[in-house]
Amino acid sequence: MAQSTQVQSPRGRDTGAQPAVLFDVDGTLVDSNFHHVVAWHRAFLDVDREVPCWRILGLIGRSGSDVVRILLGDELADAHGEQVKKLHTRYFVESASLVRPLPGARELLEAIAELGWRAVLATSAGEEELAVLRDALDAEDLISTVTSSSDAEQSKPDPDIVASALERIETQPSDAIFLGDTVWDVEAGRRAGVPTAAVLSGGIPREALEHAGAVAIYAGPLEVRAHLEEFSQLLGS
Repeated sequence: MAQSTQVQSPRGRDTGAQPAVLFDVDGTLVDSNFHHVVAWHRAFLDVDREVPCWRILGLIGRSGSDVVRILLGDELADAHGEQVKKLHTRYFVESASLVRPLPGARELLEAIAELGWRAVLATSAGEEELAVLRDALDAEDLISTVTSSSDAEQSKPDPDIVASALERIETQPSDAIFLGDTVWDVEAGRRAGVPTAAVLSGGIPREALEHAGAVAIYAGPLEVRAHLEEFSQLLGS
C-alpha cells in the first residue's frame, strides 16, 4: 500500500460532514475510453456507417443516445439507434479481458479511505458496462456507493448523475469534489455546484478541460495520489 498522506481539514473548515470524492470511472479510474471508441466504431460499421474514431472519442462520457444522434443525425438515429447501442454494449463487454485499471487508481482510493473520506462512483454507464468497469477496478472494499445511468434522467453534461450521487450519500456540494476526464464531467460537476478536477488519462486535451472549467488537471490517478494534499484543498473551492 502507498504511504499515507496526512491532510489537514481544508482551510480549517469543520462542518461535521464526512467529505466525499465523486469519481467518474471510464478514463478516470479505468483505462476504458479507447475500448469504448473501438466498440462504437464496430457498431457503426455494422449498420454501414463509417464514423472516424477521433469523432467518437470526443463524445465518450455522453449517453449512448447522444452519441448516436450527434454522429448519425436524427433520421438515422431513429432508424438504427437502439441497434447501434446494443452492438456497442456487446462489443465493449467482449473486450472485458483487456480493460484495466489506470495506474494509481487503487492507491488513490486507498488514500481517500485513509483520510476518512468517502469514494463514490458517479458514472452514467449502463449496468452491463458498469459491471465490466467494477470488475476491472476491483476495489469494492473502498467504494461507499455507486450510481449508474438508471439513477439519472439526463446524462452528462446535465448535472443529474452528480446530484444523484450527492443525494445518495446525503452530502452537500460544498463537501464533495468530483474527478472526471471529459468536458462533460467538468460541465456536469460545475452545474451541480461541485468543484471538479480532471485527468488527462481519458485522452481529452488539457486545453479542452481548462476551457470547460476544471479547477485542476492531473495526468491521471497516480498524479492525483501524489498531490493528494493539493487535491483535498479543492473541497469547497
